[in-house]
Amino acid sequence: MVLRTGFLLYLLSLSVMCYGHDATPFARLKQLQQASLLAQDSHGKTVFSIAANQMRTPASTLKILTAWLAISHWGLEHTFYTDFYIDDKQVLWIKGYGDPFLISEEIDVIALTLRNKGLKKIKGLGIDGRFFSDKIQIDGQSNSNNPYDAPLAALSANFNTLYLKRTSSGIESAEPQTPLTPIAKQLGANIQGQKIRINIKNEELSGRYFGEILIKKLRSHGVGFHGRITSGGLPVHAQFFYRHYNSHNLTAVLKAMLQYSTNFVANQLFLMLGADYYGEPATLEKAQRYANKQITQQFHWKGFYIYEGAGLSRKNQISATQFIELLHKFLPYRKLLATQIDGIYAKTGTLRGVSSYAGFIDSTDGPAPFALFIDTMVASHFRLDIARRLQEAINKKGH
Repeated sequence: MVLRTGFLLYLLSLSVMCYGHDATPFARLKQLQQASLLAQDSHGKTVFSIAANQMRTPASTLKILTAWLAISHWGLEHTFYTDFYIDDKQVLWIKGYGDPFLISEEIDVIALTLRNKGLKKIKGLGIDGRFFSDKIQIDGQSNSNNPYDAPLAALSANFNTLYLKRTSSGIESAEPQTPLTPIAKQLGANIQGQKIRINIKNEELSGRYFGEILIKKLRSHGVGFHGRITSGGLPVHAQFFYRHYNSHNLTAVLKAMLQYSTNFVANQLFLMLGADYYGEPATLEKAQRYANKQITQQFHWKGFYIYEGAGLSRKNQISATQFIELLHKFLPYRKLLATQIDGIYAKTGTLRGVSSYAGFIDSTDGPAPFALFIDTMVASHFRLDIARRLQEAINKKGH
């Protein structure tokens, strides 16, 4: 452990009022065999280190790495796009490229723009979702209705989730901006309770649900629709009509992803990075290869493993030392992170038996990075207790 003796004594003598006769959080942390911590001051000097080179499961703190990869590749002002074509049968075709932020309000903008560009009537809707492979499976992702388990797709609406409510009139949308569609009625037919979130279960339903919302929005803007929704490859004779750039840039996407820990957005970006670099279709293997290539070039790490971009998989492995190197690169973007504690911009990570916390303490001398990984069961507040003690210690050191 790299730590000056006097400073260690100070850390161990911090107030223990919240713990009665129990050991301080730092002493308790040192007793955990599956825990790592590395904290530096704003000048990059180590102020606390425990098993910092041991590989650990980062859980959702891995989203910081995904955010850094996205910023490095695209830049903060980048916007994702979706293409629209019309074939000779007056069918409107949509080709998705993974845009993770196609929310209902954005689909309304699309519908209005299509009308303003002269679209008056269509005789069907075609969905081309081939930009993503249909064989993508994320380790650690389940089939639950938890929004964190929403499946990935080249074309999706509202993070591939539905928000529904049951009233005396039956099933209704729980969001005023989102119309009730046939798929929503079907998936929500047996819901219990007043309000519930439901995941779209597969890529085909994902594209279809986007299409159903778009049709409702088009009709609200006076565009006629007669026909059905189909899925498949874009017809070779279809004519390009419009490319829609999302009104939310990468800054907005990453801020939402990091603050709400949205697994769907993180892994959409992860897959898109691989496809953007190696070509479509997006696959997990291409995304892994891209991440490993960029990390090796920038950091020269050894022994790490990145399986996916959200932190769902326990196969992800990284050390606190490596994570601190990442945080130095992420320093200009630290305010994309949430602030559960005043003066600390950081990301939590939670899996069963895994608790992590990493980010920056805004000390009197400047931002001080820290990375805490615990691969054993602890109380949910324990990582925050450690962060508060670090904050006190680092600020005390600054004086």
